[in-house]
Amino acid sequence: MSKFADDNFIQRVVTQYSGMITRIAFQHTRNAADAEDIMQDVFFSFLKQPPFETEQYLKHWLIRVTINKSKNYLRAKRNQNAVPLNRDYALTQEQDLVFDELQKLPEKEHNLLYLFYYEGYSAKEIAVILGKRESAVFMRLNRAREKLKRFLEE
Repeated sequence: MSKFADDNFIQRVVTQYSGMITRIAFQHTRNAADAEDIMQDVFFSFLKQPPFETEQYLKHWLIRVTINKSKNYLRAKRNQNAVPLNRDYALTQEQDLVFDELQKLPEKEHNLLYLFYYEGYSAKEIAVILGKRESAVFMRLNRAREKLKRFLEE
């Protein structure tokens, strides 16, 4: 019997990772309702997957799928010419400023900074998640930090 047939396993995964998935999606969409829709879509995809080899692989898969579904959502939304900004998640004024400046960075760079600072992943873990070399992640993180610093100084 697959561990996916176990309701307790599914409940644990949803409970453990729904916050992380919603935060990553919100970081892209800046809209709580859209982020929650993406989170639900990620879990529907999760239920269709065969069992994962490890918990770490499952977490990496969830992050990659969330980023991809967020990109697809924004692409579809752009095609509809809809641009609502909704700040349902409470941010301090300083966090809000940094979040706004973070969004000005190219998507690859703001994803790296978000995963590193907000989700607490190491450069090595980010490299595995995104399928990049660790040295490339370090280089991009440094570039992204410099750009963000320049934006914040302006």
